[in-house]
Amino acid sequence: MSDRRLRVGVAGLGRAFMLTLPSLAADPRVRLVAAADPRADATARFATEFGARVHDSVEALCADPEVEVVYVATPHELHATHAVLAAQHGKHVLVEKPLAITQAECGAIVDAVDHARVVLVVGPSHSFDRPIARAREIIASGDCGAVRMIHAQYFTDFVYRVRRPEELDAARGGGVLLSQGAHQIDVVRLLGGGLATSVRAFTGDWDVERPPEGAYAALIAFEGGAFASLVYSGYGRFDGDTLCGDISELGTRKDPRDYGGARQRLARVPTPASEAAAKAARGFGGSPVATPEVAAYEHFGFVLACCDRADVRPTPDGVTVYRDDKVEFEPLPAPRVTRQAVVDELWNAVAKGRAPLHDARWGAATVEACLALRTSAREGRDVALREQVRVRA
Repeated sequence: MSDRRLRVGVAGLGRAFMLTLPSLAADPRVRLVAAADPRADATARFATEFGARVHDSVEALCADPEVEVVYVATPHELHATHAVLAAQHGKHVLVEKPLAITQAECGAIVDAVDHARVVLVVGPSHSFDRPIARAREIIASGDCGAVRMIHAQYFTDFVYRVRRPEELDAARGGGVLLSQGAHQIDVVRLLGGGLATSVRAFTGDWDVERPPEGAYAALIAFEGGAFASLVYSGYGRFDGDTLCGDISELGTRKDPRDYGGARQRLARVPTPASEAAAKAARGFGGSPVATPEVAAYEHFGFVLACCDRADVRPTPDGVTVYRDDKVEFEPLPAPRVTRQAVVDELWNAVAKGRAPLHDARWGAATVEACLALRTSAREGRDVALREQVRVRA
């Protein structure tokens, strides 16, 4: 094992960072060296726990000579500002999805990364999940023939989980189209080859107290004639995890006693201020949050790719291939941590010079498709996609 370690500075110590922290902390190729967050309790704990420096601004973090990679885990509306700032300081970037909240912002990030000649990885999204990646490998082998149709659906209680104010504001990147659509679109783009050509969609905004869009249904066409159907609802009472062996999106076993838990917890925080405080408590430095044991890989609901000679279904514990005369299940051993693939891609890009799959242009293509859902629904038409990229081999 090389002594080389990626020196990571973290911008934003909220819930997103908490979910990826186990993979970062457990990987010997990574060292957390610095952080910036407006919450003093979070930065104080970070400094103590990791023996790291803390900064009072993201700009100061990016200027820190000890930082090699900036992990942008700030709110969606700040991704572009902070990713560009990191690149301008010559830092490599790991940025949470979505890459940004407008196409113009995505373009600015692409330009900044290209100009600085630094690496950018957008993640984690569920296209990093090992079963999805393995399904893509099976499809790419040609053994099942060409992909013809992909179906992806997921039903969750996303809308009723505690939120900060900007998460309920479309102009600031709120709602499910960017937060959740980025996962599902990344998955179908990966399985479909990447080159989506158009979107036709309907969206739902059905709770005036929890705007904006909380649901969508869409058809995405791909170069070569394949198409994908996507269904997502964050208003769910039906739990889409029942179609995935009662494994949660985060790879843990579901506790049936928590049915309706999100709505119950939301009812206990009746004001925007108390809700924001409850969300902050789920971040680093807040109230202790139990981390259930990982049981399988993370997932984003039911996914099925229909090919010329077989159907391919990734699940949290493996991949099933349905052939004419038999069903083949390829199990995948449960991961020690669920987001190892994100660190792998970042490491290979920075330390080994391998171009990442989930680079800035990939992230920009996903944002284009997410925003096209809204345009299509509002204008009642197909929306052409012009910024798409192929899946990198």
